Amino acid sequence: MGYLDYTDIYNKYTGKWVTFKSEPLNSLEVVGSGKTLKEALKQAKKKGVLNPVIARIPDFRYTYAL
Repeated sequence: MGYLDYTDIYNKYTGKWVTFKSEPLNSLEVVGSGKTLKEALKQAKKKGVLNPVIARIPDFRYTYAL
């Protein structure tokens, strides 16, 4: 199995929550997105995906200090 290229997803959804189809395994099909997790999950549910894979796409344009 090769690597997964998330470049297009990163460029489009930077700083947002994203839900992906869970089937087939390692699907890159986005079924929901939003500023909040609730928004992304609502969109996924509307499309019939009840158990999506969830990710927060970070914004690397800024420096974070802890």
